[in-house]
Amino acid sequence: MAMAMVGEEVSNKQVVLKTYVTGFPKDTDMEVVTTKITLRVPESSNDGILLKNLYLSCDPYMRNRMTKPDRPSYVDSFNPGKPIIGYGVSKVLDSRNPNFQTGDLVWGMTGWEEYSLITSPQLFFKIEHTDVPLSYYTGILGMPGMTAYAGFYEVGAPQKGERVFVSAASGAVGQLVGQLAKLTDCYVVGSAGSKEKVDLLKNKFGFDEAFNYKEEEDFDAALRRCFPEGIDIYFENVGGKMLDAVLLNMRLHGRIPVCGMISQYNLQQSEGVHNLFCLISKRIRMEGFLVFDFYHLYPKYLDWILPHIKDGKVTYVEDIAEGLESAPSALIGLFSGRNVGKQLVVIARE
Repeated sequence: MAMAMVGEEVSNKQVVLKTYVTGFPKDTDMEVVTTKITLRVPESSNDGILLKNLYLSCDPYMRNRMTKPDRPSYVDSFNPGKPIIGYGVSKVLDSRNPNFQTGDLVWGMTGWEEYSLITSPQLFFKIEHTDVPLSYYTGILGMPGMTAYAGFYEVGAPQKGERVFVSAASGAVGQLVGQLAKLTDCYVVGSAGSKEKVDLLKNKFGFDEAFNYKEEEDFDAALRRCFPEGIDIYFENVGGKMLDAVLLNMRLHGRIPVCGMISQYNLQQSEGVHNLFCLISKRIRMEGFLVFDFYHLYPKYLDWILPHIKDGKVTYVEDIAEGLESAPSALIGLFSGRNVGKQLVVIARE
């Protein structure tokens, strides 16, 4: 295929949200359309950059953006009829921004489309290290990696020898949290939704123990089996019944960094939590956090994680879907646990 030139008008495939979603999302809530785009930043845009998108990230928080807003949130809902927006890795084709040059590789919030015009690229990061897979910048070297690092170290405040439990442990964030816990000399257990994922946790990511939550009739009993002396840090990704069981098994002065609650995202009425009195009786600190508040630590995180990746001390598993047309199905698959590892979509390889 001939390379598109700056200034040329080309077709631009996009994944758009058809309508706001209630309940469990379906592939058909999204559709692939083709529009036109001129590959140039308009003269009226003083700061803009034009991107060719290479990799798109599928993340659970995106489900909340598919819902009609009834109150302000930390991130805006998608607009029906407009492209889905999410983290991605892209190449700069044209720039009117002094911080980005043509040919730069970047990661940040981009459209689910082949080409995107970004009018305010302040939250984009230039990719300086290309001796690792570019796709890692949708995961371990991007938002999920920073989420794991900030949530575990800054919010969880781990101490050597502590007991750590991670839910949704084979996902984009959980697989890294478990490895960070092992690097801190903690005992770590993860829960996941299949035998394959449990094996991955124990054999690839180095978790001390893991269980398939779908095979456990009693989460409290499962946690007591894995943590006879209780849990110091629970890295919360799922909410619901698992959170209720964890509260009963926390140790005094335990910490619960609250990253996500994927079990609740598709419910029209969220489940209640019954054991909150444990927060008082056990003096537990339960704290929600957003990765945006920690991006100032990104250079420090990169300096720390890159040598660990290159030395093989940290590993990362990706689940890669091919082509923009596969993006809706890849995103929906997160909510039934179809993905194994970090889910992303490749549109074009650099």
